[in-house]
Amino acid sequence: MTVYAYELPTTGTFSFAEHFSDPSASCAVALADATQARANVRALLKESKRTDGDKDYLRLVKTLEDYLPHLYGVLASVRSGDLAPKQRPIFSWRSTLSARFLPGSPRLSLPGLPTEHAFTLLTYAATLAHLARVNIASLGSYERARGVSDAERRAKDEQLGHAVALLCRAAGVYAHAAEVIGEADREPGWLAGAERPPELCKEVASALSKLSLAAAQSLAIRKLLSKAAADLALSPGPPLPRSHPSPALLAKLHLDAADLCTSAAALLRMPGATRAHGETDAGEVSSDLIRFAADESALHTALAYKWLGVDAGEVDIHTRGGVAVGFLSWAQRALADAKDRARDDAKRRIVEEIESVGAFLRHYKKLNDTLAYKPIPSQTELQASIPTGRLAVAIRPFAPPAPAFGPGSVEYARVQAAALEISVADEGSETGTSGEAGAPAADGPAYLGKGSYF
Repeated sequence: MTVYAYELPTTGTFSFAEHFSDPSASCAVALADATQARANVRALLKESKRTDGDKDYLRLVKTLEDYLPHLYGVLASVRSGDLAPKQRPIFSWRSTLSARFLPGSPRLSLPGLPTEHAFTLLTYAATLAHLARVNIASLGSYERARGVSDAERRAKDEQLGHAVALLCRAAGVYAHAAEVIGEADREPGWLAGAERPPELCKEVASALSKLSLAAAQSLAIRKLLSKAAADLALSPGPPLPRSHPSPALLAKLHLDAADLCTSAAALLRMPGATRAHGETDAGEVSSDLIRFAADESALHTALAYKWLGVDAGEVDIHTRGGVAVGFLSWAQRALADAKDRARDDAKRRIVEEIESVGAFLRHYKKLNDTLAYKPIPSQTELQASIPTGRLAVAIRPFAPPAPAFGPGSVEYARVQAAALEISVADEGSETGTSGEAGAPAADGPAYLGKGSYF
């Protein structure tokens, strides 16, 4: 599975000091720092949009990670009352997922801190996914290359594992963005009077999380097949080499990836509708993204059929020869359908899979026709025997960073602790005690060793 090439949004300028009052006059520097951190994100997003060649996604990830603590500081300070909105804050973000706004993707003026919170998280997740894509592209088809040493292959496998981890992180950030949007939806009037882009729909954020996890699952399958792919390059076709993982396991992994993509496609297809409090949706999600999810679901399903057929042929051709031929024939038809509607970048891989399925099908059909003589089950019978999927990766929950200032920050805790110490000291001076319960009042200057003698 390829990682979807999300178009990163851009955003307009925003000054936190202009939109939030600071009654205690304690957040002036922090608000200026938050504005600067956001400006850094804006500048890199504009640079990325204007760059046609290689883009520095790692730098953008780090810049977003620098801005997030400042944003969480604003959020925490507004909740605690340390900051108060002077007016309804309006943030400008470009929608890149809406079918209505493509091409062109104009920026939308959207109210409320939840808008900034959600768009920042979604941009962070998409950048993590892009960083994974860059890592994958640099690998090439290393597992099939001849002359690659075991040490080199292990290093490439480790790099592939890093891409898996990035996608699991992206899935967690998308899932957290869905929670943020869900919480905002419970607040009356969050987007009143504004068109809601797909990015601010909980269902879309959840779909993006599922797609990221499916991509991570697909890469985990690739890593699992790494050693076997090298052996098959030397001796293609059946029987499977000893280094090959269990075909039944591969089938279950593909089935789970297919389920994730199917669920994502269903969420992305949810039509725009009028919402509460006068809000309206800004149309449907881009058809290209929906098609991507549907195509990946079909491909993973076809590959699950392939490995179910291979499993039947490898385990016991004498009793399951018909099952092997049935599943492989089904896989062949499904792959042919997928090829007809596939994107150009996916067709090459599908053609390779069709050739692989054909090799296994010819082998097992010959054995079944000459040795096993088992009838080929109907598609309905085969469907009933399909197992449930299995997930090889796990979503990495997003842990919000500690706020850079305000409640929850290190500095805020230090100030609170210092204030408590002063309060205790003041109480002690007023009562003539040292501040500790039951401590005697001072009766004169202390001397070295005072209280140490009997």
